[in-house]
Amino acid sequence: MREILEKALKNNRHKADYLEIRAEKKEVTDIHFRGPKLEKISCSRQRGGNVRALVKGGWGFISFNQFTDLEEKVQEAIRVASLIGQEESKLVPNLPAVEIVQQELDKDFRQISLSEKKNLMEGYNELIMRFNPLIQSSRVTYNDRFSTVYFANSEGSYLEQEKPFLSANFTAIAREGDNVQLASESVASTKGFALIEQISGKAQKAASRAVNLLKAESVKGGEYTVILDQTLGGVFIHEAFGHLSEADFLYEDERMRELMKLGKKFGSPQLNVVDDGSIPGLLGSARYDDEGVRTRKNYLIKEGILSGRLHSRETAAKMGEEPTGNARALNYRFKPIVRMTNTYIEKGNLSFGELLSGIKEGIYARDCYGGMTSFEQFTFSAGEGFMIREGKIAEPVKDVVLSGNLFTTLLNIEGIGNDLQMIESGGGCGKGGQGPLPVSFGSPHLRIRKVVVGGGR
Repeated sequence: MREILEKALKNNRHKADYLEIRAEKKEVTDIHFRGPKLEKISCSRQRGGNVRALVKGGWGFISFNQFTDLEEKVQEAIRVASLIGQEESKLVPNLPAVEIVQQELDKDFRQISLSEKKNLMEGYNELIMRFNPLIQSSRVTYNDRFSTVYFANSEGSYLEQEKPFLSANFTAIAREGDNVQLASESVASTKGFALIEQISGKAQKAASRAVNLLKAESVKGGEYTVILDQTLGGVFIHEAFGHLSEADFLYEDERMRELMKLGKKFGSPQLNVVDDGSIPGLLGSARYDDEGVRTRKNYLIKEGILSGRLHSRETAAKMGEEPTGNARALNYRFKPIVRMTNTYIEKGNLSFGELLSGIKEGIYARDCYGGMTSFEQFTFSAGEGFMIREGKIAEPVKDVVLSGNLFTTLLNIEGIGNDLQMIESGGGCGKGGQGPLPVSFGSPHLRIRKVVVGGGR
C-alpha cells in the first residue's frame, strides 16, 4: 500500500500546496433484535479511500472504492481545489511521521463465528424479555468492525493504524396501561470480544430500570441543587461545552469567539476540562489523527480559566495556535473535520457523601436519555432521577429534564467528586453529517446549584 500511495503523490506533489491520500479496509458485523425477532444480521468487507488537495486555500476532495487510476484521482482533486482556491494556503507545519500502529486484542472478534455472536446477543435479549411481565419489548444491537487506515501525504508522512471497535446496546420497554417507560444501557470497547461475553448485568439493568420507572412520580418543576452522575456529567461537558471548543465552529462565528475567548473565567479553580486522544485503549484514542498529527492531552479549562481549544492544522494556522490532533473523519468517504476524542472533567476531592451534605431538597440525576444544545443553551433528559432530601437519596422521580445556559452552569458547579469515570458507550458523536464517531467522555459526580428542572419528555 505504501508504494501505491507514495507513487501517486510523488508524481503530482508539485501541482498543489499540499496533498494527502487516506485509504481504509474494514470488516463489519451487525446484529439487531427487536422484541423476540432477529431484525438484521450481516457481515461485510469494505475498502476505499480519498484524496485531499490544497491549492491557494481551496480544498479538493475525491473519494473512491477502487484503487485503479489513483494518480488520476489525485489530479481530479487538484483540479477541484484549483477552481475554489483564491487565497494563501495556511497549514501549521507538522513533522513527517512514519509508523505502523497495531492493536492487541484480548479476544479477536474476527475469529468469533457469526452464529456465536448471534446466539450470545439472543441470550441477552431473552434476559430482557423474560425479566418481568411488564417488559413489553426490547431493542438489542451488536456491532463490530476492524479497520486498518493508511495515510500518506506530500510532506513525507506514511502511517498505518489499526482501529478495532465493538459495541452492544440494550433497550428495555416496559408498559403498564398507558404508562410506557424505556431504559437503555450500552458498552463499547477497542480491546476485544471478552467484554461482550460479560454484560448480562447490563441487559438486566436496562430491564430493571424500565420497570422501576413505571412506579416513579414525575418530578415537580423548579430550580434545584442537582448532583449529576459520571455519565450525565460526561454527556454535559461533551455536548454543551466540548462542541463549542471545536475551532472550525469558533472560527466561523464572531459572537462565539468572543464568548469563548481564552483567559476568561469559566468556573472555580477546581474545574479542569480535558480532551485527550492519546489515552491508550479509549474509544476516541489513536496515535495520530486523520491528518497525521500526533494526539495529545489538551486542557480546555484549567483551574477555572478557558485555556485551549481543539484544532486541525488549518484552523490552528488561521487562529495562530498549535494543532491539537483533533482532525478526525468517520471513514474514507468523509474529509477530516475538528472533532473531540476523549473529553472529561478531571476529578476533584469530594466524596459522594460530601456532595450530598447540606442539600435540603435537590435532585440526583443519572445517565442520559437524550438532549439538545443550541450554542450556549442546553437541555438534557436524565435516564433516571431521585429526590435528595436532607442530604440523603430519597424516592425515584421521572421526567427529569435539565436546562440552562452553559456558562452560568459551569460557574454554578460548587462541588467536584473524587470519582472520575470514563464512559465508553456505543452511541458515538455526530457532527457535520459524520456519525456516530467513537468518543469517550467522563466526569466525577458534580454538584451544581440553581439548575432549572422541568418535567416531561
